[in-house]
Amino acid sequence: MYITTGDHVRIAYRFDGAKHLPVLILSNSIGTSYHMWDGEVDVLSQHFRVLRYDARGHGESGVPAGAYSLDRLGRDVLEMMDALGIQRAHFLGLSLGGFVGQWLGIHAPQRIDRLILSNTAAQLGPASVFDERIAAVRAASDMRETAEGFLANWFPKHMLDAGGPVIDKFRAMLLATDREGLAGLFAAVRDADLRRTIRLIEAPTLVIAGRDDTVTSAQHGADIAAAIPGARLLTLPTVHLSNVESRQAYLNAVLHFLR
Repeated sequence: MYITTGDHVRIAYRFDGAKHLPVLILSNSIGTSYHMWDGEVDVLSQHFRVLRYDARGHGESGVPAGAYSLDRLGRDVLEMMDALGIQRAHFLGLSLGGFVGQWLGIHAPQRIDRLILSNTAAQLGPASVFDERIAAVRAASDMRETAEGFLANWFPKHMLDAGGPVIDKFRAMLLATDREGLAGLFAAVRDADLRRTIRLIEAPTLVIAGRDDTVTSAQHGADIAAAIPGARLLTLPTVHLSNVESRQAYLNAVLHFLR
């Protein structure tokens, strides 16, 4: 299913769970589609009307040309909520999705009930690193090298060495990612700096960090939790995709906080 944003971009979404349940929006990491949450939806949808979506440039959503902005990514969520008649929702965002969650908590506090910011940061830099990544992904003949680089940063070595369906699934998502869409989202992260404004977030907030995360470090998570009034911090013994690597502990934390 799709909605179309004000700038004429198609955003793909999916619901799971009964219509009478409170809405929980899940927002994805860069380089993935909403299928990154497949392993959690069966449990979460017993308690929530789970709404997943593909960020512009990824999955089944449209791929507009040029750099994207965090402001536009946040407005995509608000326009989706408006189109689907959702006034307020819980929001769980991982990595890029966590940037979007912070933006929503700052700019649309009346739309967010409880906020979970997972394996994310308020700012990542320097900008030159993202400029190099954008140039490299556009120059590459395909996504194979980029995909392997992402996987090495997302999972512990023992999981990568073992391989199997989980690694294969995320590799397939990465290989299917449009390179222009990836470059556009890299630009959104490059230009985002929420370190001062997250102090304005009023929603009850849980920050989940990965102890061994090399993308958004445990310190990034601790800094967010320290800046948001009343925020809680949970650090799991994981790398970047804590929802996959430590699924049961992750789900337990999410359900305890939201319920």
